[in-house]
Amino acid sequence: MTDTQSDVEANVEIFIDGTPITVSSNSTVLDALTASNVDTPTVCFSDNLTPANACRLCVVELEGSRTLVPSCSRQVTDSMVVSTDTERVQHSRKMVLEFLGSASNLDQAPELLEWMSKYGADPSRYGEAPAEADEGVANRIPARMDETPKVQDNLYIRDYDRCVLCYKCVQACGDEAQHTFAISMSGRGFDSRISTEYDVELPDSACVYCGNCIEVCPTNALQFKTEFDLRQAGKWNPEDQDVTRTVCSYCGVGCNLDLHVQDEQIVKVMSPSDHDVTLGNLCIKGRFGWAYVHSAEANS
Repeated sequence: MTDTQSDVEANVEIFIDGTPITVSSNSTVLDALTASNVDTPTVCFSDNLTPANACRLCVVELEGSRTLVPSCSRQVTDSMVVSTDTERVQHSRKMVLEFLGSASNLDQAPELLEWMSKYGADPSRYGEAPAEADEGVANRIPARMDETPKVQDNLYIRDYDRCVLCYKCVQACGDEAQHTFAISMSGRGFDSRISTEYDVELPDSACVYCGNCIEVCPTNALQFKTEFDLRQAGKWNPEDQDVTRTVCSYCGVGCNLDLHVQDEQIVKVMSPSDHDVTLGNLCIKGRFGWAYVHSAEANS
């Protein structure tokens, strides 16, 4: 066995909230927390992307460390002692959630709203907010830039009032997946935003409409035009949707599709991030090329 193989297969013992657990030495703290069924809030983390360390919501307390550490990127070491629910961790997560909620509209980010409720986050402490949060969350959710959604084609829209600058869409568009580099971070400070080159309209940019950015967006800042239209009409009902996994019919690669169907109509197509072919990524045909299913010829 080579030294490299030995390193890959080595295990270490760490302690999570006082409980010993054995994990691969290649694991991150978040991997260990997931294996131990410790529910950890994340925003910028995705299974198919390199941790960006942008949100700091997944921080934990590490014995011997002066500061809290991001669990998504910190690799485990033997005998590491991790605390996930101390007062310091709770306070940090609460403040991060409040900062996010004070700058962006999170009313279509149910997971974040649940975490805000759990940690008692109150973004209104940082000023008045124009938009009401979902029922059950005792705060008001403001709009970050007070701008209307960018609707520039019939495939997907960009609503930057919901953007939390997690950077995941930039990663998915860049060298993590698509290698198109159609979008990136623009501006500085409070003017920071995700944008196309020179802020041109999406059809005029380098975008190839793979929709991989939509797949990883945690707040619905990027969403299918079909979903947007249904929401505008008050007809978006995710609880009534069936999700069916199938294989894309356009080529022989074998990409898996998760078809979201409402009222016998496909309303959006996602892809499993843990599938060894897709890793959550699709091309324009797999992501958006399903209208033929509902054509008169296909159903005649």
